[in-house]
Amino acid sequence: MATYERETYVEAPLSDVWNFHSRIDGLEALTPGWMGLSVRGVRGPDGEVDPDILETGTEIEMELRPLGGPARSWTSVIAEREEGANRATFRDEMRGGPFRRWRHVHQFLAEGSGTRIRDTVHYELPGGEFGRLVGPAAVVGFEPMFRYRHRKTKEILES
Repeated sequence: MATYERETYVEAPLSDVWNFHSRIDGLEALTPGWMGLSVRGVRGPDGEVDPDILETGTEIEMELRPLGGPARSWTSVIAEREEGANRATFRDEMRGGPFRRWRHVHQFLAEGSGTRIRDTVHYELPGGEFGRLVGPAAVVGFEPMFRYRHRKTKEILES
């Protein structure tokens, strides 16, 4: 699988950054408008509709219309979630959507008075061998989205 990674430092405590990223409101706030995100439903691991926290096992049904194009369904599941004194992480995996595989690891590390955020995406495009060959070029699409996410995180949490 190809890998994309981006990190940034946010002058906000780990607890604030973690709390923000643990809610569906955080996902909605950090998705650029040009992605045309519409959250269709969120179901917790116990079946609860619209849970406050995106716990392990939570399933998120979304629709995306990048640049106003055709609608693309995307189902994401929180596959892992861990919180410690100086670090926290969660991993979401695509269960249905435009990629052959998608695994996104969100890491949050306490650093001084702030938090280091690292996003690592392991992905595979559809199309078999051709998809694997052109996979690294997908960075062209990821970079503006993740740059926006990190800039918006700073804007929201540093104010």
